[in-house]
Amino acid sequence: MLGTTSPVPAEVTLELPPPAGPHRLGTTVLHLVDRDRTDPWHGGARELMVTVFYPADDVRGYPLAPQLTPAAAEAFKGFDPVYLHPELPDEAVDWAATATHSHTGAPAQPVRRPVLLYSPGGVDPRAIGTGLAEELASNGNVVVTIDHPGETSEVEFPGGRVRMIDMPGDPRTDPALFRTMLGTRIADTRFVLDQLGELAAGRNPDAESRELPDNLGRALDLRRVGSYGHSAGGATAAEVMHEDRRIAAAVNMEGYLEYLPEEPGELLPIAREGTDRPLLLLGTDGFRDERIERSWSAMLAHQRGCTRWQQLDDATHWVLTDYGTTAPQLQDAGLMRAEDRAKLVGTIDPAESVPAIRDHVVGFFATHLSR
Repeated sequence: MLGTTSPVPAEVTLELPPPAGPHRLGTTVLHLVDRDRTDPWHGGARELMVTVFYPADDVRGYPLAPQLTPAAAEAFKGFDPVYLHPELPDEAVDWAATATHSHTGAPAQPVRRPVLLYSPGGVDPRAIGTGLAEELASNGNVVVTIDHPGETSEVEFPGGRVRMIDMPGDPRTDPALFRTMLGTRIADTRFVLDQLGELAAGRNPDAESRELPDNLGRALDLRRVGSYGHSAGGATAAEVMHEDRRIAAAVNMEGYLEYLPEEPGELLPIAREGTDRPLLLLGTDGFRDERIERSWSAMLAHQRGCTRWQQLDDATHWVLTDYGTTAPQLQDAGLMRAEDRAKLVGTIDPAESVPAIRDHVVGFFATHLSR
C-alpha cells in the first residue's frame, strides 16, 4: 500500500499597511558608487543601493514592487541573527511575497517636492522602513531609503550580487567600530544627497546608467531636504543635519545621541552643541533607557533651535519599523510568541501605532519643509 504524505503548509505572506496620502506611488532603485571613498569594511570604492519613492503621474501598466526581491528575501531568510531579531521565525514565511504599494518605474509627477533621506537601524535593510517611506511619499514627498553595505543583513546589487554583513565585529560593544560605522553612514548620506543633485540637474547617477522614471529629476526640490532614521539611523539622521547645512529638519527615531562609552556620556556633536534647525526625537517607553535619557535630555537642554521629544507607550524599539505591523501578523499566524512580539515591538496594536507614528513624522516634515 502506498503511503501518504501530509501537504506542505503554505508559507505566510505578510502585508504592509496602505499609505493614507492622496498620491499614487512610483518607485525605482539606484546603484550609486563613490569612487573617491574606500569602503571601510572590505576595501574598493564605496557603493550603495537606494530606493526612491515618489508621487506618480500614472501607474497603469507598472507592476507593484516587492518589499524584498527574491534574492534579498532568500538571504534575509537565511540570515543568522548574530546581532538582532532572534524573535523572527526561521521558516514558514514567504519574505519575497510581501508587496509594496509602489509601482516600479512609473513616471513621477513633474512637481518639485521635498526630499527625505532615510537611514535604517543597524543590521536592518532599508526595506524594513518601507511602510513609513510610502506614507511620506503619498503625502507629497520624494523619499530615498539608503542601505549601508557591510553592516546590513543583506544588500542586493545589480546582476543579483548579494553582499551580507562583513563588519569585523559588533559595533554595540566596540567603540572604535561604532565611530567608523557612524562616520561611514554620515558620509553615505551626504554622498546620496550629492547624487540627487546630479539627478536634479538632468544627469543619471546610476552606476549602470539604467533608465530612470520619467520626470524623476524634476520631482526633486533640493532646497527642502530632511533626514530621518531608526536606531543607528536615527543618530545618523540627526548628526548628518549637524554636519550638512543642506538638511533643514531631521527625525531621530530612537537613536542614541552619544558614542559608546570609551568615556561615559560622550555626546555626539549635535547633542553637545545643539542645533538651530528642527529635530524630532521619537521614542517608546519600552526602550527609554539611561542612554536615551542622558543623550536626549542633553539635546533638549539647548535653548536654540526646535527640538521636541515624543513617546509611544506600550511599545518598544522596532515598532518604529515595518515590524510594528508584521510582528502582530506573525503572532496571529502562530509563528511568534506573544512575549517575543512584545520584546520586538511592544503590545501596542498596529491600529494605534501606525497612525501615531505617521502623524508625528508626516506632520513634522509638513510643518518644517513647507515653502
